[in-house]
Amino acid sequence: MFFDVAVFAGLATVGLMFAFFAGIGWFIRSDIRKHKAQ
Repeated sequence: MFFDVAVFAGLATVGLMFAFFAGIGWFIRSDIRKHKAQ
């Protein structure tokens, strides 16, 4: 049972980190496009 919880926690952490960095990357990319448009 502990192994399952540890694996689930690890996958959740990796997923949240990936979503966090993907969101930051998308925000920076859209911000660069806005500045290029001006």
